[in-house]
Amino acid sequence: MNRIGFIGGGKMATAIMKGIINSNWCDYKNIIVSDKNEDALKLLGETYKINTTLRNIDVIKNAEIILFAVKPFVLKDVLNEIKPYITKNHIILSIAAGISINTIEEIVDNIPVIRIMPNTPALVNEGMSAICKGKYATDKHTELATEIFKSVGKVVKAEEKYIDIITAISGSGPAFYYYIINEIAKAGEKLGLDYKTCLKLSAQTAYGSAKMIMESGTNPEQLIINVTTPGGCTAVGNEILKENKISEILFDTIEKTAQKAFELGKN
Repeated sequence: MNRIGFIGGGKMATAIMKGIINSNWCDYKNIIVSDKNEDALKLLGETYKINTTLRNIDVIKNAEIILFAVKPFVLKDVLNEIKPYITKNHIILSIAAGISINTIEEIVDNIPVIRIMPNTPALVNEGMSAICKGKYATDKHTELATEIFKSVGKVVKAEEKYIDIITAISGSGPAFYYYIINEIAKAGEKLGLDYKTCLKLSAQTAYGSAKMIMESGTNPEQLIINVTTPGGCTAVGNEILKENKISEILFDTIEKTAQKAFELGKN
C-alpha cells in the first residue's frame, strides 16, 4: 500500500496529488495533506476527497512517503518539528528549491531523502522533473519517486551537483519559452494579424516542435535542416537568428540563471 503525505498544499503539491490519483498510483484515501490555510485544505478535501489536517505531525503518523512542498525558508523549522516522529520506515521527498539533500539529512539523519526539481507544466501533466537521491536513499527509493513524478510528466535522474543547471533549463525554463512564444505572437500582431490568432499559432507550433524532438528521436539540428529550404523563407529567418547571436543570448540566460540558483542555494 502506498500512503503518501504532503506537507504544504500549494499549486505544485495539488498538481502532484491530482496526477497520482488520476494515474491510479495511489488511492485518494491514502493521501493526507497538511497546510496552515484552512480554506485551501477545505477545497482540497472537497475536490479530491483526500485527508486533510492543520498538523504536520498527523502527516508523519499517517504516511510513509512524505513530500515536502513548503517554502524553502520554512523547511528547516518544519523538519525540526516533525523530527521526533520520523522513523526509518519513512522516505522524504523534497521539492523545496535551493535546499540541499545534505541540509535535510543533517536534521533527519539516516532517513532516505530524494530531492526533486519539478516545473510548473506539471499543472497540465506535462511537467519535467529531475530526481536526485541522497546517501541513504536506494535505487528502490529513486524508482518510487520516479513513479510519483511520472504521473505529472517526464522524469530524469541526475546528480545533485547539476541541480543549478537543471533549475535554469527546466525549473526557470518555462518562463523563457513563454517569453519567446509571446514575442513571436506579438511580432505577428505588429505585422497585421490579430494577437489571439498569433498566440495560438506560436504556442501550438512550439508545442508541436517540442513533441517532434521528444518523439521522433531526430537531432534538433537535423530537424532544422528538414524544415529549411536553401534560399527559402526559413533560411532567411535562420540567418537573422545567427546574425543576432541568439545562441549566445540563450547561453548567457541559462548561465546567469544557474549562477543565481547556486547563490540562492548557498544562502
